[in-house]
Amino acid sequence: MTYIKQFTSKLDKLNFRNMYQRDFFLTWEKTFDEIIATYTVADALRALREGNVSTKIFDSGLGISLFRDNSTRTRFSFGSACNLLGLEVQDLDEGKSQIAHGETVRETANMISFMADVIGIRDDMYIGKGNAYMREVAKAVREGHLEGVLEQRPTLVNLQCDIDHPTQIMADMNHIIHHFGGIENLKGKKVAMTWAYSPSYGKPLSVPQGVIGLMTRFGMDVSLAHPKGYEVMPEIEQVALKNAAASGGTFTTSNSMEAAFKDADMVYPKSWAPFAAMEKRTTLYGDGDLEGIKALEKELLAENARHKDWECTEQMMQATRDGKALYLHCLPADISGVSCKEGEVAASVFDRYRVPLYKQASHKPYIIAAMIFLSKIKYPQQLLEELATRNRPRFLGF
Repeated sequence: MTYIKQFTSKLDKLNFRNMYQRDFFLTWEKTFDEIIATYTVADALRALREGNVSTKIFDSGLGISLFRDNSTRTRFSFGSACNLLGLEVQDLDEGKSQIAHGETVRETANMISFMADVIGIRDDMYIGKGNAYMREVAKAVREGHLEGVLEQRPTLVNLQCDIDHPTQIMADMNHIIHHFGGIENLKGKKVAMTWAYSPSYGKPLSVPQGVIGLMTRFGMDVSLAHPKGYEVMPEIEQVALKNAAASGGTFTTSNSMEAAFKDADMVYPKSWAPFAAMEKRTTLYGDGDLEGIKALEKELLAENARHKDWECTEQMMQATRDGKALYLHCLPADISGVSCKEGEVAASVFDRYRVPLYKQASHKPYIIAAMIFLSKIKYPQQLLEELATRNRPRFLGF
């Protein structure tokens, strides 16, 4: 049990009591101690699993997943996290539900939650809709529990919305922490969160917004760069400025990928759609204006094509600190000459960082599991130590 003490001793110094029986919507709604507690529990769960110790804290129960957008990594990370803790996953296919027949959000939320302990939702395509929908579901199951309909209140985990992608960005940040050998080594490091060209349109804003909303909390110098017209939500930029001021870091914006990459320790070149265009897209879909949607898509693809030079090339990487910045991406990346003719990143750059990128993604199941764990367990240190002491094998053939 000695090895688990490094994690429980760290938790003893943190104040995260308010995470118990709470949901996880946006990273900037959590205190810094709560963020660090999530990383600590994620690392503890990983250490237990790597030591072949079972971390099943549930004997039964469901994790409900609702994906309103396509997903590989997040879908399987949610399933892995639920399984790690002993929950079975049931996907809510809205096309096979009664939602099309007028079933309300309140009714659906309660009907799927009789034995559910967590609900994970991805709803990222429409500005002003995704995060609001998640909160409506959370409110419905909270009321269902208080009214005696549900024996337990399911925790809601944001698997990506129109504002933030907390499970992804938390995983990215844990990868950075491990890469640089601890939080204490991050002060003053430069992060370049930049737009990059993609031959597709309508990519969510939640990744760049999540990056500037979280990474500014670690005393780093965060640089957001994009072509003119590709601005993110102004209120999230204000969150980033406030975070940077509190942490002793900086947050700057520019219209130059080269300037952002210069002396950067980390680069995150990723395409996204302009905030104004996403607002317009949401209105068009709400009005059922299919012709307007087609016209907007054509307009945005043409605008994207004007910025094909926003690509993470070998030359661009040479401008980073010692030419060896850590390349980050949420995946899948648009790889020039591989997944598309011209895209976000040169094939040689991507291939060189392929293994670190996969390691970056590997943190996500543990981050999601930690979010669930901290919401469900009142005394996490005690249970982590109990799991280690019990030492029940996860796999008998180990």
